[in-house]
Amino acid sequence: MAKRASLTHDSPSLELELPLLAPQERSSRSRSGPIPLCIMHDTGKPSPTATTSPTIPPSKMAATPQSPAGLDPQAPTDDEDETDVIGDLMGHYGKWQLLMTVLLSLFQVPNTFHISSSIYQAANKDFWCQRPEELQQLPVDVWRNLTGSIDNCHRWEGIDWSQVGNGTAMPTEWKKPPDGDRQLVACEKWEYETHDNVGNTWTSEWDLVCDKEHLKNVAEMFFLLGVATGGILSGYLSDKFGRKKMLFISAVLQTLFGLWLYICSSFELYLTLRALLGLVSVSVTYSGLILAIEYVDGKWRTLAGMYNLFPLPISYMIISGLAYLTQDYQRLQLCIGVPGIFLCFLWFVVPESPRWLLVKGRLDEVRRIIEAAAKFNGRQLPPDYQLSPPTQESSSQDVTYLFRSSYLRRISICFFCIWFTMNLVYYGIILNMSSFGGNVYLNSALAGLVEIPAIAVAMYIITKVGKKWLFCATLICTGVACCCAAITEGQPELLWLKITFLMISKFTISAGNTIMPVYTAELYPTPIRNVGVGACNVAAGLALILTPYLSLLNKIEGHLLMSLLTAWSIFGGVVVLFLPETAVRSKASSNQGAANTHNAHGNASAAKQV
Repeated sequence: MAKRASLTHDSPSLELELPLLAPQERSSRSRSGPIPLCIMHDTGKPSPTATTSPTIPPSKMAATPQSPAGLDPQAPTDDEDETDVIGDLMGHYGKWQLLMTVLLSLFQVPNTFHISSSIYQAANKDFWCQRPEELQQLPVDVWRNLTGSIDNCHRWEGIDWSQVGNGTAMPTEWKKPPDGDRQLVACEKWEYETHDNVGNTWTSEWDLVCDKEHLKNVAEMFFLLGVATGGILSGYLSDKFGRKKMLFISAVLQTLFGLWLYICSSFELYLTLRALLGLVSVSVTYSGLILAIEYVDGKWRTLAGMYNLFPLPISYMIISGLAYLTQDYQRLQLCIGVPGIFLCFLWFVVPESPRWLLVKGRLDEVRRIIEAAAKFNGRQLPPDYQLSPPTQESSSQDVTYLFRSSYLRRISICFFCIWFTMNLVYYGIILNMSSFGGNVYLNSALAGLVEIPAIAVAMYIITKVGKKWLFCATLICTGVACCCAAITEGQPELLWLKITFLMISKFTISAGNTIMPVYTAELYPTPIRNVGVGACNVAAGLALILTPYLSLLNKIEGHLLMSLLTAWSIFGGVVVLFLPETAVRSKASSNQGAANTHNAHGNASAAKQV
């Protein structure tokens, strides 16, 4: 939460995901009388959006409503620069838009904190059955030998421990009782390693070991389940009540839940709060993203999208430093919950989306925002400018439209597989950093660092070349890197090489995660893009829910986790080959195409996206 996070995530209906930027059809323009100044320059092409994070999962694309019967499903859609009179009046992109989009990108920071906090809060710890009070000074290795426990979950019963002293070695006078006089029983309490550079975690706080170990994965799954659920609700609520209102209501709730987790002592309540935190975090991602891209128009939505994307890897690096300094799950929770308090004060700085207000007919508020923005940008407004609410048109497309032609069936099935694969591999790498060996803090910081150039390189290259082969290459390269990491598994002397391959896989999968929503938006025809991307989000949500359980694979066989990520990455790369290529555009047009997905990836992750 967190895009995509995702937080890692869609909305059932987006009346205004920039449909208000181009909903007026030519029939409106042919009416007699003066043309309202709010009417868009309609190109008949897909509405632009922009790209967002993987930490939280993605939201639906907006599209200009059209009749499905009138679309040509055999060719990928194209985008042109679309502007409206709101942009003409206050400036398509100026100092005001730069300030607002940068401020809104800050909301991605706590989202990324929350989705990645489980890397440190749920870290595994070395443990053993609790020693009797009279043997507290007995060395742990001696105690483990005396108890006869192999899994540290059981100990011998029926032994007189008074024969054992607090010495530093196995007592020579003590003899192991006959087998008939002792039996293994489950331990009731445990002790934990205190000098492991991990500190107090969920494991040591609630004894999540042995038969309770799976509850750590449940706690992670509850958060991601909240992300998936919140993505369905956030779009509708944002359209109904406004971007700003939903953004700050969700931000306040996110802060409250985050701080409540700091003082929570009940594990059951902790699970509930984690689910609620995931639900509101994806709403923060979604509402902030839409608000940012509705401050700008035309090709500048790409830039607004990138501002929302880059705080994610930086946040990964920051939280790894915070976790290293605190080494306590409660103190870390406090550190990642407090920043939300300061973000809530942006209510007095950030205005509502003028385009959403225009659709709702609140013209006085639109004028105030336009005048303030124009003044900040140093623009002169015409003395007699007029605003008229755009005409909203409805669309009744549903998921069945995705299977009404061979082209739509092909790209839909392919994208379902690709979105599932991308989220499974991306978050499978991020959320299992503590399982790969080495220093978890350094590994996580490096994983965030390599994502910065990955995003920048991907955003640049997709404006120059077709997306199909580049997207395929990112997934295949991820699979090769994961395979190399799997080969080095279990060889401590090659740990540095394993981490290197992991960072290569993180670089390539991050680049692919940047391309995926752009490519998806371009291949779906305009009238059913909302439905198409929304259906893809269902597959992404399933992957997010499964991700916490990937760590259990290493308990079965050490090579299994990386082997699975290898197989899925290569599978995703092969599936991409069944998709059509998109045309390479001119610079301005290609920038707009990159911008065409910020809504599509709005809740991703989380997370991505979260």
